[in-house]
This record gives sequence, C-alpha cells and structure tokens, in this order.
Amino acid sequence: MVTAIVIPIICLYFFWLTRKEMKEQDAKWHAASKVRHEAVLTGEIKNIIEEKQRFYYHRYIYVITLQLQTSTKFITAKQVTPITKTFEKDIFTAGNIIRVYGSWEGSKFLFSDYEIEKR
Repeated sequence: MVTAIVIPIICLYFFWLTRKEMKEQDAKWHAASKVRHEAVLTGEIKNIIEEKQRFYYHRYIYVITLQLQTSTKFITAKQVTPITKTFEKDIFTAGNIIRVYGSWEGSKFLFSDYEIEKR
C-alpha cells in the first residue's frame, strides 16, 4: 500500500527536477550568443575554424574561431551561435579586415557583432 503511493511521488519529483534543469539549460543555450560589448578589436582574418558542438542533449551550438592579425599580434576571436530552426551561419573569408565587438574571456576574445571593412 505504501509503495503504491511513494513510487509515483518519487517519479513525479524526478520528472519535475528534470524539466526544471532542461528549462535552465535552454535559457543558457539561448544566451550563448549574447556577449557584452566591452571592447572593439580590428584585424585581418588569417585563419578560420568552424565547428558544430553539442551544448546539452539535443541542443547544438555553432562555433566560429577566427585568428586575427592586429597591428601588434595574433588574437583568437570566437563567435558562438545556438543552432535553431532559423539559424544562418556567417561567412568569413581569409584576408578580409574585420572589426569585432565583444569582451575578453581569458586570452580569447568572444564576439557577437562584427563589421567587415571595405578595402
């Protein structure tokens, strides 16, 4: 008699806990592309690495890593975009001069907005 009451309560508790965790991860997934605009960086694109990464179970992100040659040194800039139904990937070409807006995370520069400068 006790197990007929306790087991469904335990199942409902774990179902509720799982849904709560999935909502938190979805919010983090949507916020992955939002970067504070604290700094501006301008440089020439030397190398481009594009990859699709798993974020959480069936949620994916698209990561573009650019190696930029500034006036003084090479800097790694990274753009993270959640893959949604309306996702369109940005196309970068080596040799273009780009201005990126974002913030520093350790030695990498995270950006969300950019402008390709005319030569």
